[in-house]
Formats: sequence, C-alpha cells, structure tokens
Amino acid sequence: MSNSGKVWDIREAYKLARANSWPGKGDVGLNQGGTDPAGVNTVDQYNISINSTAVDFGDLTLARWISAGFGNKVNSVCAGGNTPTSTVTMDTGIFASKGNYTDFGDMTSNVSELRGAASNVRGIMAGGYTAPTSIDTIQKITVSTKGNASDFGNLTQDRWGPTSTISSSGRVLTAGGYKSPGFKNTIDFYQIEHEGNAVDFGDLTTSRNNFSSMNSSTRGAFGGGSTPSATNVIDYVTFASTGNATDFGDSTVANNYGGSLSNTTRGIISGYIDSSRSGNSDFITIATTGNAGSFGNLSVARGEISCASNGHGGLSDEVQRPSVTYMPGSGRGLFAGHHAPSHSAAIDLVTIPTLGNSSDFGNLTVARGRGGAASSLTRLIVFGGEKSPGVSDVIDSIEFASQGNSADFGNLSVNRYQLGGLSNQTRAVNCGGYHSSPGVFFNTIDYVTIATVGNATDFGDLSAAKGSCGTTSSSTRGLIMGGRTPSNLNVIDYITIGSTGNATDFGDLTDNTSTNAGASSATRGLSAGGLNPGDSAGVNIIDYVTIGSTGNATDFGDLTVARYIVAGMSNSLRAVFGGGNAPSASNVMDYVTIASTGNAADFGDLITASAGRSEGQCSDSHGGLQS
Repeated sequence: MSNSGKVWDIREAYKLARANSWPGKGDVGLNQGGTDPAGVNTVDQYNISINSTAVDFGDLTLARWISAGFGNKVNSVCAGGNTPTSTVTMDTGIFASKGNYTDFGDMTSNVSELRGAASNVRGIMAGGYTAPTSIDTIQKITVSTKGNASDFGNLTQDRWGPTSTISSSGRVLTAGGYKSPGFKNTIDFYQIEHEGNAVDFGDLTTSRNNFSSMNSSTRGAFGGGSTPSATNVIDYVTFASTGNATDFGDSTVANNYGGSLSNTTRGIISGYIDSSRSGNSDFITIATTGNAGSFGNLSVARGEISCASNGHGGLSDEVQRPSVTYMPGSGRGLFAGHHAPSHSAAIDLVTIPTLGNSSDFGNLTVARGRGGAASSLTRLIVFGGEKSPGVSDVIDSIEFASQGNSADFGNLSVNRYQLGGLSNQTRAVNCGGYHSSPGVFFNTIDYVTIATVGNATDFGDLSAAKGSCGTTSSSTRGLIMGGRTPSNLNVIDYITIGSTGNATDFGDLTDNTSTNAGASSATRGLSAGGLNPGDSAGVNIIDYVTIGSTGNATDFGDLTVARYIVAGMSNSLRAVFGGGNAPSASNVMDYVTIASTGNAADFGDLITASAGRSEGQCSDSHGGLQS
C-alpha cells in the first residue's frame, strides 16, 4: 500500500524499524518557503551529511516566510508565517516521499516570526507576532495526526523571532527574540510532553532574534540573528544543565533569518540573509567548538525560510531500531501478573525509551497479582502475591533476555500479597504485605541475592505492619512510601539495601495513600496514583523526593487518569505507570520525565485492562541499577 499523502503513525513507523524497512536515515533536511524577496512556496532538500546544493522536493500549499518548521522521523511540518499577512495554516510533508505538502490543520491564531521543535510524538510552536504585538503563547500538535493546534502554556515573556530546539529527553529551549523596546537574551525551558509554562534556563551571549538553532541529543547551538544588524555569533548550551550560553565560534558571514537543520552530529544554518538573499548555508559539528564552514546553496536563492529534519538530536530517544540481540540495560520493562479483573500469569513487555502498546513476554509459574517485584540488569524477581484461591509464597525469576516464562526461584518466609519490592544490582528486597486469612498486615522485610536461587532471608522490620506501599530505590537506599494499616498512610521509610536492619523514617508523602506505584532514577524517587485517604477513589497525584536526602515529598504533577493498584517502572530518564483501577480495570500507561516536573503523558496501552500488577521495580535500568 502506498503511503503517498498520508501522515504516518509513530507505531507503524516503529514496526517498519523493527522489520528493517525504515525509509529515512536521519539525514533529510527540508527548507520550506522563504522570500526572494517575494514569498515562495518552494521546498527543497539537503542531505545534511554531505556539503552540496539542495534539490527540489515539492511545494507548500501557499507561499510564506518566517514560519515555524519542525519534524519527527517521518513527517515535516510548516506552521504559520507571513503571506504577507500572518496565517494560521499548517502544512505537512513526508520525508521519505518527494512531493507537494498537504494541509495539516490550523494554529490557534495567525502567527508569524516563530520557530518550532518536535519529538517523535509532539510538535510545539513558541512565541511570535500576531498583529499588532508579540505573543508568549506555546502551541502544540501531535505530529503524526492531522488536526488543529491547541494551547500548551506560555513563555516567561512575550516576544517575536525566538528560536526553539530540543534534546533527546524532551527538554525544549526557546531562546532570544524581540519585545519592545529591545532584543532579548532570555533562554526558557520546558518539557515537550508536559503542558505548562516555561521557566528560566539562562541567557544567550548576545541579545538577538531571528536566528538559527541546531541540536544533538545533549547540546543546543544558536547561530546568527539580528541585534538589530546581522551577527556571526554562534553560542551553545548543554540541555541537561541550566545556565548561560557559551561562545562556540563564528559563522562564515554575519547573517539573520536563517533556517535550522540538524542530524545528531551536524548543524546547518540554512538559507540565511547576509548582504543579499544568496541562499548560502553554513555547517558546524555540534559536539565541538569552532567556526562554521560553508555547506552549499539552496535550489532557489532566498532567505527567511523554515526548516525540518528527520534526524535531529531530539529524536534519538524515540523509535529506536532494535539490535538483533537484546542489550541488558536498554530499557526493557515487564508488567508481571495481575489480580483484576481475574488472576493472571501474563507478563507484558514494554521498551521504556519508546512509546507504544505492550506486547506478550511470557507467563509466571502461578497466576497471581499484587506481588512484589525487584530486578537486576538481567533478572526480574517476583515475590508472593494473591492467587485463586489463597495467597502465594512463591518467588519467581524471569530473565529479561529470554522473552519466555518465569522459573521457580524459592519461597518467602511468610505467605503474603500487597508487598512491595526494591533492589540494587545484587540484592532484591520485599517489604510488608497482607494475608487475608486471618486478615493480618506484616512489618516483614525479606531479601534474596538475585544471581542465586533460594528462599528469602530476614532483613529487618518496617516502621509499622503495613501493605500496599509504593517502593523504589537508588543503588544504596530503598524507599517504602505510603501504604495501609488498614488506614492509609503518608509515611516514607527507608533502608540501606546492602546492610540488614530495621527501616528508618525518611519523611512524608503529600497525602495519605496506598496502592501507589514507585519509580526512580539514581537520585529521584516518584510515587504515583493510589487510593485517597478515605478509600473512596483513586488519585492522580505524583510526588517526588531526593533519595539521597531525607524530608517530605513535593508535588510533581498528575497522572492522565486517577487510579489505584497501579504499577511503575523506570530507566534513568523516564518513569512509566501502567494499569490500575479507575475505578474499573484500566489499560492506560502514562509516562513522565523523572528529572522534570509536570503532568504525565500517554505512553500506550497494555494488552489487557488490569489492576494489581507486580509492585516494585520491573525494569533492567531502574534507579537501583544506576550509579
């Protein structure tokens, strides 16, 4: 089936990547519209890795300039601009298929003098000019789905002519611009998956507007611009930090109104205006510093273009082409068993760095739910759980590389469910729990050595007998968050995983809750969802703490759906929360970027709507495995 004229779905693209049928290699750069000096609808194409003259790609639906351009691995978008009056129009093209653009939808208002950025899922357009004034609006679209834009949030100040760039973790920087009476050096940042207002990042080396931005997965570079005269300045920042930009080097000539193209290593200041509209372009190697070199010319000499590329650094964490052999620590996560709407042995697989639905992995030895889970780089351990009938003391082990069924590992010291799990690379710990007959909560903490097989050994005691706690860890410290006794608690306990002994008070969650999910990076622990204090409904609360300290939790944001008996997992960047009751069993998976704050975004769907997945750390790359 031909894909001509379609907007590709990101999950379809992932399937093509897995089948080695992916059409793009990340080097396609498209130069959209511009002026020569009249407006043009020309779209031409560069191979970003090869210095050369551009070739014709197709046409926009209407001639325009100073619009926003951006793309994911499949689709390019050209949004807004002057025609000569500002427009709401958004067009889209397909990187792998030369041809004319088609209508995508409309922006929320007529805007020109703006720039855009995109992950493989979402595109944003920030700032700009809507006669008679500059604006602070950030708009969003889903790049793979045609439709109108909607509100995302606001910049720290209104301005026109800023530029935007994005990292592999989804951090967007919107820099510079003009707001009467002067040019701005402001750099704002925000996470592309979390709607909300931008916050201050730092300052450019020079106040300017209408300049280019280029990015690898970790670094953003800014070139040229108006001060009001054209400048040859190039400066750069590191996405993961905050702070002021640093000098990178100089472009070949002073220029402004250039377009922005990147792959993961090379950035291009494309089709700038210098002493004329020459159509020249410069390039830099983003990971180094130094002066730019000459790249080549556009097919039609012009300036004030917008650009989109299918391999910039903001896409390197999405739609990965998997290796033939699974690589330990690459972000494989497992949701093991469940207890609602019925007990199940099913194990679902997700790849945390990508987005999409879960797939079948294998089965537990016994159909059950609400067990504890903990893992090393290569092996997942599932402790106990509720089965039909009764309560299990079984400990299973699952090899992440196997995509198959679990094996018997040993037994708990006490049959129980509603227990949590946490681990570092060598030791898996289970905490608390409940037995329905005779209706007893436990303060038990057991542990096993993950690389061996055998029964659990006593570790110590929790601060109180409780179950349904959220659990997570760093490589040295485990956290046990909330839970029930049977009333819901806000208490956070902690243990030192490498020793044995009783838990110690860490601080409190923002509210009393139980059946919450835990997830973490090496430094930050999250608690998500759960039951409200009166057990009458699920909550959408996400809290966070700094694991290496002690103290009370802080609000992080909200899940997309309030729910309880939810499971969590993570890698170093992203936490994923799956299933739960909302109030009936849900198939929803949400995700957040752990180092930021903000609301969760949709990750995909579980195979089966379910609640009571294994509680604890269910991935090969969670915070307990990071140094």
